Amino acid sequence: MDVRIGIFAVPDAIDAASTIEQIIAADRSGLDIVGVQDHPYQWRFFDTWTLLAYAAGRTERVRLVPDVLNLALRLPSVIAKSVASLDVLSGGRVEVGIGAGAFWDAVEAMGGPRRTPRESVDALEEALMILRGFWSGERSVRFEGQHYQVTGAHPGPQPAHRVGIWLGAYGPRMLRLTGRLADGWVPSLGGHYLSPEDAPKGHAAIDEAARRAGRDPNEIERVLNIMVPLDDQPSHWPDQLARIASELRFDTLLVSVPQEDPVGFVRRLGEEVAPRTRELLG
Repeated sequence: MDVRIGIFAVPDAIDAASTIEQIIAADRSGLDIVGVQDHPYQWRFFDTWTLLAYAAGRTERVRLVPDVLNLALRLPSVIAKSVASLDVLSGGRVEVGIGAGAFWDAVEAMGGPRRTPRESVDALEEALMILRGFWSGERSVRFEGQHYQVTGAHPGPQPAHRVGIWLGAYGPRMLRLTGRLADGWVPSLGGHYLSPEDAPKGHAAIDEAARRAGRDPNEIERVLNIMVPLDDQPSHWPDQLARIASELRFDTLLVSVPQEDPVGFVRRLGEEVAPRTRELLG
């Protein structure tokens, strides 16, 4: 099993140096990917795109992904341009995680729309069409939807590679949307998000929707944010991560960084834990 391992980072603006050092440590220690939360209404956090752009200039090889963008506060056409721009500048190292939206009181407080669950999924599907349209190579994009309209916009620049669109999906309709249109599934394990018991059901719903749409389910990347604490014994971490990857069927693992010695944790994860985990998974 080919597994990619990285970190699920908090865009902490209170300790800016530590936030940047964690991302640089991930790049230098051999980790594959850095996912950064997106909560624009959180006063303690950096703007995620600004942080990712800065991090792209300070790193060389690690993939970068917003995990996941709050669509309600970001216009899809501008997301498309931002992603493509950073992908070109970083040498093709950007993917995009995106969600239908959450924390509607906070979204509304910032001037965003308050959407019902149905409206939020409708808006996300429209956004996916716009993103793909902007990255299609066409000279002009038009889209007429309920939530978004594009009337002859001229896309550019084009991304340096085919950017993956990963959905933070939990409900049945979102899982079907992932199978039909997305390149990846990126739920979070822990808290009130995804439970280990729910993972097989999620995979099955995505697989069925993909097959119905004439797609190969194996082409959909399975990405997991691990928000549960790792074992107290660091020597057990590779076995724990290997079990999560194999038993829950995820090929990319993004591990939450603890508050205590975060940079040291990231280095250990990249230099010791990730290589051993890959060995265990063959």
